[in-house]
Amino acid sequence: MTSRPAASLHADLVAVVVSVGTCAGAPDQGPMVLAAGDPLHLPAGPLRTDHHSLQNGARAFVAEQTGHSLGFVEQLYTFADLGRDGSAGRAVSISYLGLTRAAADDGWRDVYDLLPWEDRRSETSIALCDKLMSELRRWSTDASERIAHIFGDGELPWRPELALQRYELLWEAGLVADSPNAADGVDGLTGPAMHSDHRRILATGLSRLRSTIQYRPLVFELMPESFTLGELQAVVEALVGAGLHKQNFRRSVEQQALVEPTDDTSRATGGRPARLYRFRREAIAARGQVGTKVPIPRSR
Repeated sequence: MTSRPAASLHADLVAVVVSVGTCAGAPDQGPMVLAAGDPLHLPAGPLRTDHHSLQNGARAFVAEQTGHSLGFVEQLYTFADLGRDGSAGRAVSISYLGLTRAAADDGWRDVYDLLPWEDRRSETSIALCDKLMSELRRWSTDASERIAHIFGDGELPWRPELALQRYELLWEAGLVADSPNAADGVDGLTGPAMHSDHRRILATGLSRLRSTIQYRPLVFELMPESFTLGELQAVVEALVGAGLHKQNFRRSVEQQALVEPTDDTSRATGGRPARLYRFRREAIAARGQVGTKVPIPRSR
């Protein structure tokens, strides 16, 4: 048996750092990610011997490159596809998801500028999905069932947690700028390319976050100490990219005893004073073990 020479190999730590707020030029609140450069890249760097652990290294790169300290961090996935980043070698990307509360600086980018088909709160995004499904069916008549399942076509529900699968399908079809067979003009349709496989990693982070908030109260990491239930709902809607039924959402939060009222109110909405709430820390500890579920929509 003839052995092949080993391909060049390098390994990076990559962090998807998410918050929720409003970016410059974006009127609506949405999920934001720390990204910089041209092409845009997530906080990243090569494995170093002075890092005590992989997570420690990811935290260090985020702090060094963005000035942000992370609270919640968990490992996402390790990507090691040969030639995926366009080189002849093998790039190993060990990715992490980190959450932090927004700060007023220039390092944030709107996630839905980079994954524009994922915001179902927008009629423009829904129209984009319809256009992309038409393009996908032209690309492959054999993938119609897969397309319908991933994009929630017809009677099938839109599933927010399938963000990575949607990106991978668009990448295969050359409908995103990162694809090696990208069609002309796709960057104007589906957003700009990112460095190496960083947009794939971003889609992985969004999928993980959307999935995890259905059974763990990670949204707590993104909220201030006190908030209205309307503000809490707006953050969850921003993360899942879809509107939620107001009464169902509030009933779910109250039934699970996730929050408790404070003695204060807010007039931020300009209408009647709204009661302020805070998270019950004992509920957070318990729900971290048994899980909590926010009402994620299952329809178009």
